[in-house]
Amino acid sequence: MPQSLAICLDAPMQSWGSHARGTVRDTALEPTKSGIVGLLGAACGMPRHDKPAIAKLAALRMGVRVDREGILERDYHTVQGVPTTSGTGHRTVESHRFYLADALFLVVLEGDADLVDELHGALARPRWPLFLGRKAFLPARPLVAAGTGRFAQPIETVLAEHPWLETQRQVLEAERRKTDRVKLRTVIDCATTAADAQTRHDHPITFDPTHRSYRSRTVRIDRVDLTDAMIQP
Repeated sequence: MPQSLAICLDAPMQSWGSHARGTVRDTALEPTKSGIVGLLGAACGMPRHDKPAIAKLAALRMGVRVDREGILERDYHTVQGVPTTSGTGHRTVESHRFYLADALFLVVLEGDADLVDELHGALARPRWPLFLGRKAFLPARPLVAAGTGRFAQPIETVLAEHPWLETQRQVLEAERRKTDRVKLRTVIDCATTAADAQTRHDHPITFDPTHRSYRSRTVRIDRVDLTDAMIQP
């Protein structure tokens, strides 16, 4: 029976690039499939060029719940003394790097129970350092808490019932008092024939730096209600 693994992604800054080209490094508004597979691979000590291992992780069905929408920010960088293509001089290169500030995500992965157990253990005791898109963007809290994170339920149920990851007291108290609460955005893997399916080109094939490769997947965007049971002290 398939099981689900819930992961908390909380950090002052996160970056989930999807269309980075040249001097512009973008970020999606929620974690990408390639970013999550890379995170799991680092926890397991997976080589970047191990296509079978990458395929195994990428085959997991993934869903994301946005528990706090991040603020899109941009860093402006300049690098001086870069040789020109002709080799006769030097130039200054400008670059723009985007990231999400103060974002909070619940990521749920669905698959074989043995693999879910293996990944839960790896995230609790990662072989390589874990970061959220860039090496400077470290998690603010554990990705999985000891003894929790595994569910014998499909993605949709976990996303609809898992406790809200928000920890700011004033935000929690404000939501408890509301009669018209915020709805949490979800992005879930779906079949290509599903109604309202959207394409994401972030299903990884290899992370080999010399020839990174990806293919497309389809997702469905929806929202879930924030219930009393989900708002915990």
